[in-house]
Amino acid sequence: MTALILELKQGESMILNGALIRFKTRTRLELNTQARFLFGKQIMQPQDAVTPASKIYYALQEAYIGDEAARPAALAHARALIAQLPASPGLSQLLGVIGEQAGFEALKLARQMIREEAAGPS
Repeated sequence: MTALILELKQGESMILNGALIRFKTRTRLELNTQARFLFGKQIMQPQDAVTPASKIYYALQEAYIGDEAARPAALAHARALIAQLPASPGLSQLLGVIGEQAGFEALKLARQMIREEAAGPS
């Protein structure tokens, strides 16, 4: 397995396997094993989950970085939020990616939904 190198700025945060880490200085990390992590702008704060797409992202984030006990409830919440929206190819794709686990791919699709939501109807 190849290592993943991350460079984080002073004051930036990272969530690594559920633990919040805030960097006091500019840091370069090397991850050599499988880990669930988010950093910087990938991390959504609860108060920022105000639109349908951002609520879905936040629920998926909680499933992705949460512990094994919290993951099923967060996934169920994400699915319930998705079920409240009108059907679309993007939502179908997201549901397919979610499956039984919330992976980083699901977060990327939810982030795309947030951008589309912000852009408004086409």
